[in-house]
Amino acid sequence: MKREQIFHRDPEILGGTPVFAGTRVPVASLLHHLKHGKRLEEFLDDFPSVQREQAEAFLDLAEEELVHEYPSPTA
Repeated sequence: MKREQIFHRDPEILGGTPVFAGTRVPVASLLHHLKHGKRLEEFLDDFPSVQREQAEAFLDLAEEELVHEYPSPTA
């Protein structure tokens, strides 16, 4: 899935806050849910306009950019 199919920023939508493409749901909402112990299914139930594929692709992208781009320093 291409990045623009996952999320985007538009100054006309929530002042440019990153949202899932085709929705007004901030991507931070997914992170907030997970941070507070909720499962992906609960997020998707709360925000039915977000497709499961988008949410999973966002998490994959975050992992790729944060974990794999910045590996742990070696001792």
